[in-house]
Amino acid sequence: MKNLRWKVALIISTVILAIVFFLPNTPAFKYMPQWWQGNMPNRGISLGLDLQGGIYLLFEVEGDKAVAITTDRIAQRLKDILEKGNLGAEVRVEGTKIRISPNTLEIRKAIEEAYANLEVVPSDNELIVQLSPEEAKKIRNNATDQALETIRNRVDQFGVAEPVIHRQDENEIVVQLPGYKEPKRAVELIGKTAQLQFMLVDDDSPIAAELPSRIRPGEEKEVLEKFKDKIPPDDVILFQRVEIKETGEVYKRPFLLKKKVLLSGDLLTEARVAIDQRFNEPYVSITFNSTGAKIFEEVTGKYVKKRLAIILDDNVYSAPVIQDRISGGSAQITGSFSLAEAKDLAIVLKAGALPAPVKLIQNVTVGPSLGRDSIDAGKKAGVMAVLLVVVFMAFYYKVSGLIADLAMVLNVILLLGAMAALNATLTLPGMAGIVLAIGMAVDSNVLMFERMREELRAGKTPRAAVDSGYDKAFITIVDAHITTLITAAVLYQFGTGPIKGFAVTLFLGVLINLFTALVGTKTVFDLINSRKEVRKLSI
Repeated sequence: MKNLRWKVALIISTVILAIVFFLPNTPAFKYMPQWWQGNMPNRGISLGLDLQGGIYLLFEVEGDKAVAITTDRIAQRLKDILEKGNLGAEVRVEGTKIRISPNTLEIRKAIEEAYANLEVVPSDNELIVQLSPEEAKKIRNNATDQALETIRNRVDQFGVAEPVIHRQDENEIVVQLPGYKEPKRAVELIGKTAQLQFMLVDDDSPIAAELPSRIRPGEEKEVLEKFKDKIPPDDVILFQRVEIKETGEVYKRPFLLKKKVLLSGDLLTEARVAIDQRFNEPYVSITFNSTGAKIFEEVTGKYVKKRLAIILDDNVYSAPVIQDRISGGSAQITGSFSLAEAKDLAIVLKAGALPAPVKLIQNVTVGPSLGRDSIDAGKKAGVMAVLLVVVFMAFYYKVSGLIADLAMVLNVILLLGAMAALNATLTLPGMAGIVLAIGMAVDSNVLMFERMREELRAGKTPRAAVDSGYDKAFITIVDAHITTLITAAVLYQFGTGPIKGFAVTLFLGVLINLFTALVGTKTVFDLINSRKEVRKLSI
């Protein structure tokens, strides 16, 4: 009797707990007292993209660009090494190949000491090196992994609830933003490479004076074509977008910059939005780590009265004149952007730069009407499934069938409560999993009831038939549920998106089935048998 009380207490406790966790998904939650909403579970089950609508984005990570970026860095490093060694070499990058001339023994030795893993391409007049195919493949793979983490960080800081972000194939990343309705802003935030660089403006070159002070947007290619043969080998032309707020006019301003990157954004520790008190305009305040702060101080000390350009993704944001050495490792990025744009810029800088550009290859906005239709269809399927199972069990197994129906209702309550406790995302396949769990909820009881009928036909008393029926069916039920649990675990491990949602629902449903079948219904039978001597079992 003592064990029976504990079982009853356990069942009642789990039901209350499930209701508490599921309460945020019901209209009753908004009528709960403030202390309840502030201290008790308040998230519940989230609806997936297919149920509440939102945005589905598919990005392709340009792995070849990651290889090219790595090649550029190696070339820059080699150039510094050869300059320090006074070896008088010219270093050029063509695609994924680094060409060095002249091809002398000293230069080959210096390069081999710095980068022993570079592959030498046969050539007569110059030394050509490149990354090995294995190394290039590793860089592409790492680029996708790093891009996945960076995008996840950006979306987390963006504040979208329950996003689904995962890798697909070798170089694709899927982003699902349930409930979000600004696809353009999401694409800009996620797809921005955010390569922050500090480069010196080459005002000493005569070409700088020949550049137009302003051009119309779209004329950049004409300017680059006009000056392509005049630009010094170590320089590059980039553009700044300028908007005149009074008139709304937008124009581009070309800058001649030194190619050498003096400082990059990978040394950032903080990026936040602030408001300029003089002009009441937003800007982004950035802070470097100790290494970045030291480099920034050296650069600003070395190039006083020079212009230092702040560049993000090959776009010049500002190019202020360095008035004095700047210590402390802080700087400001100003520009003609709104508060929302400044906030997004701070997010991408804080989350880090993408290792390579990403290309949007699919952008699907799921309308809320599709979600409502799916929810309505799912509700109808669930209600129909419950009603049919209740009627069948009551008709075929009489009172015992009603006890199985009680276990099924208990199963649904506990399943929804468990999903709410885990803040799981309910998708359309997940709803199918719930309907499947409803059917499975009575499977175990059918097995036990048939064993009990056999025991009654053999002449046992109702109490002995119940105990014997549960004992004989126990192993069969556990075996069947374990195989389903393994299936659900495999689906979760190797599935993606909605498949994982189905796997979670199935896994929880099977576990709860075991509890309701082996503990729930048995407790009800024991309660009936404990009150009086039952002479006939309705089954």
